[in-house]
Amino acid sequence: MAGNTAPGAHRPVDLAQTYRKISLHLVPFLFICYLFNYFDRVNVGFAKLQMLGALHLSETSYGLAAGIFFIGYVSFAVPSNLILYQVGARRWLTVTMILWGIFSTCLMFVTSAKGFYLLRFLTGASEAGFFPGIILYFTLWVPSAQRGRITALFMSAIPFSGVVGGPLSGWVLHSLSSGVGGLAGWQWLFLTQGIPTILLGIGLFFLLDDGFDQASWLGEDERRALKQALVDDERSHPAAVASSGGALLNPRVWLLGIIYFGMACGVYAINFWLPTIIKTSGITDPLTIGWISAVPYLGASITMVCLGRSADLRRERRWHLALPLMAGVAGLVLAAAYAANTAVAAIGLTVATMGAMGALPMFWPVSGAFLSAAGAAGGIALINSLGQTAGFFSPYFVGWIKDTTHSTDLALYILAGGMAVSVILILGLPVKIINRS
Repeated sequence: MAGNTAPGAHRPVDLAQTYRKISLHLVPFLFICYLFNYFDRVNVGFAKLQMLGALHLSETSYGLAAGIFFIGYVSFAVPSNLILYQVGARRWLTVTMILWGIFSTCLMFVTSAKGFYLLRFLTGASEAGFFPGIILYFTLWVPSAQRGRITALFMSAIPFSGVVGGPLSGWVLHSLSSGVGGLAGWQWLFLTQGIPTILLGIGLFFLLDDGFDQASWLGEDERRALKQALVDDERSHPAAVASSGGALLNPRVWLLGIIYFGMACGVYAINFWLPTIIKTSGITDPLTIGWISAVPYLGASITMVCLGRSADLRRERRWHLALPLMAGVAGLVLAAAYAANTAVAAIGLTVATMGAMGALPMFWPVSGAFLSAAGAAGGIALINSLGQTAGFFSPYFVGWIKDTTHSTDLALYILAGGMAVSVILILGLPVKIINRS
């Protein structure tokens, strides 16, 4: 009969529906994993409110400890991603999560600055493969034109960790700081973040597929259509860097790393110092600080998802990346200029957080314009490593400025300048390349 599919013929596949199915299967669980990844960073900012007195640390020492995490992170990011590409995401991401959960939990036993430094380094080294590994993992599932939305949904865990983690961390410090169970409030923070991470790592081994070829929840026709879509996507980027070695030597990869560094300086200034900046404005109760800190992150969560959807629908990356960063620059400047005014400073921090974090998922699909699957293993890790050096520089620099000037204002102005440089470099990228990602 007319309209029947002939025996052996392939059924037509609605790729849009298949991409939605992939998002529903991958993103929720990975979102939760990344949420705990960022709880670790939010918690350190809140633990600081009590740790400095308990361990007799200076602001500079805290900034150094927070930053040493990223020395471990940067040192192991590229080799970790290359291992993931060889052994598969399921195995390597399981190892990554269990190790960082163990080291994060052990932070509750720290009694000295040296112990704090060592465990932060080990935590950074063990986390190094997670984020770039997930970004690489998405390249194995969907073509570049679809990655803006899925990356935005996944990365919205960053600001959402502040929405949930800020009030939760404030509550822990407020309610458990009197020695409940023989532990201080800051020790409870590390315990409640570390143990669930270990359990999620174990769950990841059983819930994650290495690629669509192993996904039993996809039909054979869907797997075939996905494979063809990825082949077509690779062919549409004839200038793609075809190997990890080539990516590590590619000037444009290094340029993207520099751009990401400027972006990350603003993000990490917010992550590590938001509670302190709020406290400086005159609010001292940890629970109140937690609730106030949730507002900027909530705005950033909404911004991320909306930008990802808009960029994919319009097939435009350039201004979806540059404009949020401009807003981030303006917000940091406003927060610094009106640091003594709680309401205005909160507005500035909210705008800065929405802009700086909203731009993050807009950045990563750009690399897909010239990196093949093999090139992405090394290229994404290198870009991320260069950017993550901001995680060492930014908190240490802010701590040093605060110890020297007794204010974070100058540091915020300088970090805003770094983000402005990233905007200039983004606008200098060839339009055809950045918008075809």
